[in-house]
Amino acid sequence: MQNDNPGANHANDDIAQLTAEIREAVAHGGDVEKTVRNLTLKAMHANGLDPESLVRIASAVMEGAHEGAKHELSHASEQSQAAQTQIIQAVAGLDAAFAQLAGASKLALEEAASKAKQFSHSELAKTRADLESLESLFMDTLKQAATAAQGLIAETLQDLYQHAERNGTAVGAQLKDTLAVFAHQMASTGRAQLEAGAQLTQITADLLHKIASGVLTGIVDQVKQDKNK
Repeated sequence: MQNDNPGANHANDDIAQLTAEIREAVAHGGDVEKTVRNLTLKAMHANGLDPESLVRIASAVMEGAHEGAKHELSHASEQSQAAQTQIIQAVAGLDAAFAQLAGASKLALEEAASKAKQFSHSELAKTRADLESLESLFMDTLKQAATAAQGLIAETLQDLYQHAERNGTAVGAQLKDTLAVFAHQMASTGRAQLEAGAQLTQITADLLHKIASGVLTGIVDQVKQDKNK
């Protein structure tokens, strides 16, 4: 069936562009983790933070990373180490972007509370439920990518999945703090509380844009500290 929805077509174009940009980043090297993180954050800002959008974004990132690593491997066998390193960095970048989404949600809620503003109980509940699914969304995407890949790439992704299962993820670590703030805020918010103007998800998306643009660095630094513990 033909899609006559311009918004859906634009979203599909954005996702296709994200896949292509991730592929180029992995194929050409450099600071792959940072590039993947920033491209992912920009896609979140542009396409929304609902679970369906996040699945599409994460899948596009892993597809692009897979294609970029295959391009690296196709050139010469001695490039296998570089391809492996770059796929590891791409996965770390996706994990970091999800962690920063959780961190930005926490920051948005804290800033609203500091200004004596409150969001509706229903919005807090929905956002909390979406956040609670972030780590499993990341892990499911990683597992699916490992299943779809072959050879060295499949082995690398499977190792990353098993490592994350054993040792946790950056997004999982950040979620502990974020969900604690949500629980506290919801306990003090009446079910009939009116929303404080802007939507929490939009404020969070704007913070993600600032992080990706280098305007806001606090959450980025915090994620790095958590990874180094």
